[in-house]
Amino acid sequence: MEWFADTDRADLFAPAIEAVHDLVVPVLTIYEVVKKLAREAGDETASAALSLMQRGHVVGIDLNFSLEAAVNGLPMADGLIYAAARRHGAVLWTQDADFDGLEGVKFFRKP
Repeated sequence: MEWFADTDRADLFAPAIEAVHDLVVPVLTIYEVVKKLAREAGDETASAALSLMQRGHVVGIDLNFSLEAAVNGLPMADGLIYAAARRHGAVLWTQDADFDGLEGVKFFRKP
């Protein structure tokens, strides 16, 4: 969201987002990003984010994903996002403290 909203922390996430061919994008992330950006930054920014995220590997939610997420100890949305990253060998870049210390996560503490 930082990158799409062009905040002062956008540069932290630029390397991951600009490597669009390597992006793994759970549909749940698309929902969360588009919803928040539409509300806080406007429909044009949300639409641009959607366009970029669709260029990555969009990952749906199925039974196996749900079961993987159910046992990782995270809240539902976070659990599904983390399960997608783990299944696809992707690094999860985040500022969400729920992910701090987990394997395969590049965590940026909020100021």
